[in-house]
Amino acid sequence: MELTAEIDAIRGGRGDPARLVGEFRRAVLFVPLAVGDDGTHDGLMSAVMGGIRWFYAFTDEQALARFAVARQDADRTWEYLAILGARLTDAVVPTVDGPAGVAVNVADEDGSMFFPPVSGIVPDAYAVDIDRTGAA
Repeated sequence: MELTAEIDAIRGGRGDPARLVGEFRRAVLFVPLAVGDDGTHDGLMSAVMGGIRWFYAFTDEQALARFAVARQDADRTWEYLAILGARLTDAVVPTVDGPAGVAVNVADEDGSMFFPPVSGIVPDAYAVDIDRTGAA
């Protein structure tokens, strides 16, 4: 099953969370490049909400285009990086100062999904649900 179908299954109450994460990790995602004030690329596009940096990722160019329209920014060319979900969580998330996750297809009201910085999604060293203090 592909990622969008798995997201639909989860949202419909019939999906399997482990299968969803597996599809996310195998999926090629389109992550838009952020554009700085001077027009140059400024890393991967993200936003901070609730103390978490969320990288925007899309399952196809049409989902990215819907995001551009929702932001009222569809009149420009959107450059993006095509990257596996696993690479995004395993290699990019660790470079962020603070917790980071992935927001997939955020412009699709019935098809979006958040992959938070928790164990099983991001590397354990960067998961917010693991107690590193040794407290019980």
